[in-house]
Amino acid sequence: MKWIDTLDIAQSLYDKFPEVDPTTIRFTDLHRWVCELEGFDDEPNRSGEKILEAIQLAWIDEYT
Repeated sequence: MKWIDTLDIAQSLYDKFPEVDPTTIRFTDLHRWVCELEGFDDEPNRSGEKILEAIQLAWIDEYT
């Protein structure tokens, strides 16, 4: 997975952290969790606020 795979990342986060409400996540934690996902293979510094926000919104869709 790369940073642009926001839906795949969101689904993986939902599967890994089903008890976490994604509306309460700080971007610093979200960034770390994405980088730690199995199958994630991208440069940590290639993300930004817009990408993290897109991942968070996709995760919220999975959560609700």
